[in-house]
Amino acid sequence: MKLTILGGGGFRVPLVYGALLGDRAEGRVTDVVLHDLDGGRLSAVARVLAEQAAGVPGAPAVTATTDLDEALRGADFVFSAIRVGGLEGRAADERVALDQGVLGQETVGAGGIAYGLRTVPVAVDVARRVARLAPDAWVINFTNPAGLVTEAMSRHLGNRVIGICDSPVGLGRRIARVLGVANPREAWIDYVGLNHLGWVRGLRVAGRDELPRLLADPDLLGSFEEGKLFGTEWLQSLGAIPNEYLHYYYFNREAVRAYQDAEKTRGAFLRDQQAGFYEAMRRPDAEALKTWESTRAEREATYMSESRAAAGAGERDADDLSGGYEKVALALMRAIARDERTTLILNVRNQGTLSVLDTDAVIEVPCLVDANGAHPVAVDPLPDHATGLVCAVKAVERQVLVAAQSGSRTTAVKAFALHPLVDSVNVARRLVEGYTAEHPGLAYLK
Repeated sequence: MKLTILGGGGFRVPLVYGALLGDRAEGRVTDVVLHDLDGGRLSAVARVLAEQAAGVPGAPAVTATTDLDEALRGADFVFSAIRVGGLEGRAADERVALDQGVLGQETVGAGGIAYGLRTVPVAVDVARRVARLAPDAWVINFTNPAGLVTEAMSRHLGNRVIGICDSPVGLGRRIARVLGVANPREAWIDYVGLNHLGWVRGLRVAGRDELPRLLADPDLLGSFEEGKLFGTEWLQSLGAIPNEYLHYYYFNREAVRAYQDAEKTRGAFLRDQQAGFYEAMRRPDAEALKTWESTRAEREATYMSESRAAAGAGERDADDLSGGYEKVALALMRAIARDERTTLILNVRNQGTLSVLDTDAVIEVPCLVDANGAHPVAVDPLPDHATGLVCAVKAVERQVLVAAQSGSRTTAVKAFALHPLVDSVNVARRLVEGYTAEHPGLAYLK
């Protein structure tokens, strides 16, 4: 089975390959094609993968190419993890937003809109090529903003594109751990929302909802990442555990201040850190895997550091310093390729699951997965406090899609202005001016 990885020179690709190395079952991935526009990055990552595969019998063969059509042709699965504009673009997204006093995080608020506006046209081109060159392929989208990009691609690929994210998986795992659930896989996680905008409303083990027990115990509630980040009182008030990205909404002023006070924004830190990794990999004698592992450990330890600083949450727990999305990707591929039925939290078309959104809106909910793809599970309606936020952010995503298709600068301004974290139409106009001046990829907005 052939897997094509778009963004194949990306830093986290070895996580995906490492997961594939552990899969020994029949019908597994045997060929991996890495595609990237940067040949130097491709070479660096290929070296890491070669060291990972050393001594592993039957390791998937790896090839690399800068030709997109060649990479897609004949693929069974396409894993999309592209970053349009690179980490330099992410750092610029943060800087332009902070200059206007608003959040510039890469998937939330102004930064997420800017990232979406330059990514959607590229993702749509990829989707059209997949439909032409590999019409039977399944696309697994990890490209951010994951929900928005998945929805853009679904207009050309239908249900054959599925978005993944490790945030809900990590959240469910942490809740299960503090509740003493011996096997987190046996827990049913009642999760609902959009990508980076969702809530755990229940965690059922053997038919019993254990979440009320967690919410009733302040010590237990405050013992893990989200309890530290949001505070026990706020979580008890919500009656749910929010995805960590909701910190940017619930504590927006504090988050913006933390970004402004940081020595470097997250994007600038990763830009410089990864530049060091790829520069080190230019040396023929560099220990590829060791260099990658040490860089990754620093990356994971500093994840969402600004939000944790604003909340006084301290350092991340050691148990949280691990990947997750590669495990979701592997489980998804297994379920489809082998009809190994499983349940995963995924980004898929609504299809009537949430009554407040139309059928084509991409949402993030538990799904039953089999050889026919991912099928969203019926869930209870959104709680009142979540409905307005979900509908508002989905409306913004729709404006981004219209702007990307039409090239309308006016619509782009509307997308920024409608976002709950942008508090002025004039600020929205200045953001569009700032981003179009910064990103050549937004020159299409007229």
